[in-house]
Amino acid sequence: MADISGMTYIMLILASYRLTHLIVFDKITEFIRRPFVKRVKVETSEGTTTKEVPTSMFGYLLKCYWCAGMWSAFLLGGAYLLFPKVTFVIILILSIAGGQSIIETFVGVNIKKVDYYSELHKKDNNKS
Repeated sequence: MADISGMTYIMLILASYRLTHLIVFDKITEFIRRPFVKRVKVETSEGTTTKEVPTSMFGYLLKCYWCAGMWSAFLLGGAYLLFPKVTFVIILILSIAGGQSIIETFVGVNIKKVDYYSELHKKDNNKS
């Protein structure tokens, strides 16, 4: 078995995170998920909304980030152990994208907080 450095391990984690997100959430892979899910109308306290529900076990795999995460880790980790030189390029790209998306999430949340607080401040100033 190959000795995996700490940096490679972190890269595998980030790559698995990004691949999982790509499979489960991203618009670009919606065409893969579409045949395995159906839209169902759901009544909520705020009205009627539509929700995608899996139509098969494979559909569940494509919609469940815990499941897809396990398979992503298995695929990337196994591929790295079997074909480290070829897989490293894929892992490098996915890990950079994964790290970037985590940073973007924090930046996006903080931008929304700033916008929210500035709107509250404007409302408070208008009341005075």
